[in-house]
Amino acid sequence: MIAIVAVIVAATLSGYGAEFRYREGAEDLARRLMWLVLWILMPFIAFFNIASLHIDAGVGAGIGFAWFAICVTLLIAWLIATRVLRLPRPSVGALMCVSVFGNTAFLGLPFTVALFGFDDLGNAVAYDNLVSTPAFVTLGFSIGAAFGAIGGGVRARIVSFITRNPPLWAAAAGLLAPAALAPDVLVDASRVVALAILPIGFFAVGVTLASEVEDGAARFPPRLDLPVCVAVALKLVVPPLIVLGLSRALIDVPDVYLSQAAMSSAINNLVVAHEYELDRGLVAAGIAWSTAIVVPVGLVVALV
Repeated sequence: MIAIVAVIVAATLSGYGAEFRYREGAEDLARRLMWLVLWILMPFIAFFNIASLHIDAGVGAGIGFAWFAICVTLLIAWLIATRVLRLPRPSVGALMCVSVFGNTAFLGLPFTVALFGFDDLGNAVAYDNLVSTPAFVTLGFSIGAAFGAIGGGVRARIVSFITRNPPLWAAAAGLLAPAALAPDVLVDASRVVALAILPIGFFAVGVTLASEVEDGAARFPPRLDLPVCVAVALKLVVPPLIVLGLSRALIDVPDVYLSQAAMSSAINNLVVAHEYELDRGLVAAGIAWSTAIVVPVGLVVALV
């Protein structure tokens, strides 16, 4: 776990420094690396871990509980942002996105390995591909269109989600494939790849956050006002509590669903913020502060 924290810090700082030094060169490299992850690495991880995953009532319940937690958290975030904080619409949408959509791939998968071992990686991949990704592309872009300064484009985003989402295809294929198509050697290889995406993802995080600072949409250290605190608190507390409560009351689900529900805010939230002109400063700060909390807490849990 200490090694994972060191990689996160080093990769983020590398991306942050590369953006200030190389500008467009760093952004181009980050885009190429993200293409590699989206089209090559994540489908490989998704197929073999889903194909080897034992689907039972607990796994199915975990997926359902996670979706319920997302919907409830979105409602709470909207009520607080509009009725209590009385934020402008772009900030309402930003707070809702930060509160719900988590970094269940780049951070969640390596954390799963560190906290629970490789045997639970399939459940973490299932959460990412069957909960986080479809929720972000459907609900996330809908929030952007509804609350951003620029509207429209939801239908096109949903079509893009279906046609340009190789990890989802791979996950679907893995659900249908017999276990014989997922030999142990390839499953083990996919788990090594899951660790390899960690530095790639956080290099991109560093590049993106640095570009936000350059554009004046964020600052370093990130702002820490009441809306940011509310968004971070909602993200890290409400979804895992809902999943935990339903698990205790109805059907026990694997612990990895709790950790995935408690992941820090996803860097992809900045995509929606850019596309629809949400409050980018709130989004960037929410990502930074939630990650700064999750990483050391995960380290402590792993060491205890």
